[in-house]
Amino acid sequence: MSYFSMLAQYSSSNGVSNGSPIPGVIFGLVELTLVVLSIAGLWAVFAKAGYPGWASLIPFYNIYVMLKVAGRPGWWLILCFIPFVNLIIIVIPFDIAKRFGKGTGFGIGLLLLGFIFYPILGFGDAVYQPPTEPRGFEVITRQ
Repeated sequence: MSYFSMLAQYSSSNGVSNGSPIPGVIFGLVELTLVVLSIAGLWAVFAKAGYPGWASLIPFYNIYVMLKVAGRPGWWLILCFIPFVNLIIIVIPFDIAKRFGKGTGFGIGLLLLGFIFYPILGFGDAVYQPPTEPRGFEVITRQ
């Protein structure tokens, strides 16, 4: 008995699959919709903040731009690669919400349901307020 015939027999006897591709197609379409909503929302947020919207498509660069939108230093990108230290990145959605004049509740929404809240932020009437205070190792110069 071949492997594939054993697999088919196990699947049919176990009730795991009835051979219909419909659930997989529906799941795939829902997932594609959520990804498109997330990208479109992040694109609009970046554009509102004065950064290129296409940055939302480039891995790691989109995190760097998100840090800049949040008012955090770019070197925080390195923290993403350090186990347990990378948990500090959780504050970024809260900082982005603050930059757009939203509260902590909206930051929680950005953290947990970004595919809903980033489009609301990007396509809504929220206005980006750039950071004015220095963060990290930025040097303050007086004139």
